[in-house]
Parts: sequence; C-alpha cells; structure tokens
Amino acid sequence: MTIRREELASLLACRGCGWVAPNRDPYPFRCPRSGDGGDHVLRRVLDYEKVSFPLGAEADAEPMPFLRYRALLRPRHLAVAGGLGDEWFVKLVRALDAKVAAVDGACFRETPFLEEAVLGEAVGLSAPLLVKDETGNVAGSHKARHLFGVLLHLEVVEALGLGAREGQRLAIASCGNAALAAAVVALAGGRPLEVFVPTDADPAVVSRLAALGAQVTSCPRRPDEAGDPTYRALEAALERGAVAFTCQGNLNGLAIEGGETLGYEIVTSLARSGERLDHVVVQVGGGALASAVAAAFSEARALGVIDRMPRLHTVQTESAWPLRRAYDRVRELVEGRAGPDPVHSALREAVRHRSRFMWPWETVPHSIAHGILDDETYDWAAVVEAMLTTGGEAVVVSEEELEKANTLALETTKVAVDPTGSAGLAGVIKLRASGAIEPDERVAVLFTGVIR
Repeated sequence: MTIRREELASLLACRGCGWVAPNRDPYPFRCPRSGDGGDHVLRRVLDYEKVSFPLGAEADAEPMPFLRYRALLRPRHLAVAGGLGDEWFVKLVRALDAKVAAVDGACFRETPFLEEAVLGEAVGLSAPLLVKDETGNVAGSHKARHLFGVLLHLEVVEALGLGAREGQRLAIASCGNAALAAAVVALAGGRPLEVFVPTDADPAVVSRLAALGAQVTSCPRRPDEAGDPTYRALEAALERGAVAFTCQGNLNGLAIEGGETLGYEIVTSLARSGERLDHVVVQVGGGALASAVAAAFSEARALGVIDRMPRLHTVQTESAWPLRRAYDRVRELVEGRAGPDPVHSALREAVRHRSRFMWPWETVPHSIAHGILDDETYDWAAVVEAMLTTGGEAVVVSEEELEKANTLALETTKVAVDPTGSAGLAGVIKLRASGAIEPDERVAVLFTGVIR
C-alpha cells in the first residue's frame, strides 16, 4: 500500500545524528547508527503546518486520550496517509481500548488533575499543589500509555501490509509497573510477550505477569558485568528478532509518543482554567516520562496553546542518579561556552560522546522508590535539554525524604500512591526549601503508581 508522503503529519528522526526513518519501515524504533559511541534516540517530529491541538467542547467530549489527541499521533498519521482513513483508526482504537478493559478492568480515559490545597500548604505553597493522578490508569500507572501507542503502531503497519504478526514476539525488561502495563496491553492486542526480570523481583508481580500470559525470564546480576542484567537480556532478545515493547526510548522511540498524552491532558486542563504553570517536577528512572512530558509542553507551545514552558525539574534517588551526573557535566560545558546558543552547542557535543555523560551506575541501587532505579537514564539528552532550556534542576533525594513525601501524600490526599509514584513530591519539598520554587508559584507533580 502506498503511503502518501504529502499527507504525513510527522516523521521519526534521530536526535543524535539526524537520520530519518523511512515511512515504509514497519519497525522504525531504533536508529541504525546506534552503537557508534553517540547517543541515538528517535523522536517523533510534528509538521506544525498539518496539525492543531484539540481544544474546546468537541475535544472535551472525547475522554479517551488516544482519540482526543489522535491528530498528533504517528499511527494515525500513517493510517490516513496509507489510505485507511480516520474512521478506520477510530474504530481500531475503540476496539483495542475495549480489549484492554476486558483484561485489566480499566480503560484509557483522561486522568484527574487535582488541586490539593492541604498538600500545597504542607510543602509551603500559597496555592494548591497540582497533582496528576495516574494511579487509576490502566495497570495502575502511566506506563500503559507508552505501550498502547506502540501497539497502535504495530496494528497500523500490519493493516497497511508493512509488517506481519506471525512469529512476532514482544519483549521488555522490567519488574514493576512497566512490565505489568506491557503484559496487559500485549494480551489485549493478542501478542506474546517476554519479560526479563531481576532475581529479586516481587513474587506478586511475577505471578501477575504469568497470569497475564507473559513469559517471565529471571536474570541474575554477575559481578564481572556492569549495568542491568535484564537490559542486557532484552538487547539479546532484540538481536534475535523480538520487538521492543518497552518504555526505554533508545530501544523504541515511539514509546515516548504515547506518554505525551499525559502532558497533553495537563495542557488541556490549563487551557480550560486559564491558569499558568510555573514548575513541573517529574521522577526519573529511564527518562521516558520526563521526555514525554517535556515534548508535550514543547509541542503545545509551538502550536500556540501555551505561551511558555514551565520549568522542568527531575528527581532521582541518592542510590542511583545517572541523570544528575549527566546534567552536571553538560551544564559545565554550557558554562564554558560563548555564542548565541551554548545549551544546544554543548548538547550536540554531548550526544556525540555518550559515554562521557551517561554510563551504567557503578553500584547496585536499592530504594523504596524501586521503580526509578534504572542503571542508566536512556532518554537523558532530551531531559537534560528540557531542564537547561527551561531553568529546571536535577534533584537527588534521600530515602528519608522519599519516605516523608510518601507519608505526606497519603495523609493529605485520597490518592493511594506508592513511594516511586510520589518521588516527585520529595523533589518539590527540596526545591521549595532551597528557594528554587517560590511560595506563590504554581507547581505540578505526577503521582504515577498505585500501592500494590
């Protein structure tokens, strides 16, 4: 089937080298130049002349994010340019959403953006703290957003005759929310999934994965090997032909797009209320969520929905903070440069020499916020760019600070958020104490995972 290039509203390009994926490539998830020492992560780039941000009563009447924001999504662009049409795409999304609900009991709907006055006062704000509550989303976290977007792409390229399902296996490395989300979405799509988990994975999670039909492979950590053993096992599976069904943007650049729907929903809420947003604080493991939120705000600004970006801050644990390490090194480059755009000049150098800025954490990390203990921040360059261009900071918090933040969240809100999901709140408290956040500023945090 012919894909009419003039009708495509997006392309996939490598942030590191500029390579552009062919439109007929069914699995354009990873730059072919990966492995040359540079940082190669694909990103979806919109043609702003061909898209608009959905606002108003008609948009608000559609609660399903992958339908409300479909004009911005690559799978829909492919479906329309390939002749399948918008109506076909809408039917596909509704059918898959119903299958997700049959598996998980929840389907994709706009999640609450709460004004928490008591919590805001507790952290020293004069206005309510804004909380994006993802705990009631599919599989209990934001992760399913990323993976549903990938599933839509797989369905579209199959319908276009560009890819085949037969013999195809999906694969992910995770022992928590991402794995559970992948298992739910894969089962809804009728696709086999292999999950690589560490040896200390929660038995309840492993049991649930098995119940969802996933093949679970335990991966021991060897003393003579650096980095995450589950990630190495995943890479080996991809070399054998598996499809990356993962939230790690360097392995599947399209995973970022589905996560952007969370950011789009925040933008929509701000547009409805007319309120400004000064800061957004995001907990970071692999970096896909922070990358997606930054991209959503950047696109909304380019489309004229907001007039400026909020300051993006990130939070990691003192047990593993590879993003903060990379941020500090890039910032040193920026401070030593002259010229009209020192930030992007420094980033161009950084992505050419990835190992100087991002490498596996040297010790085995442990934390109550176990969902953000990635050995590397795979989407680090996009997140560092967002922090530097908006004036954000990379925050590192202690176990005590994580515990206090989670207790405060549970005591002052009705959200059953786990310590990983409330880690951003620990960052808000620290940024407020340092003066980086003023008491009269509007601040948003993401509560991303439910207590299990």
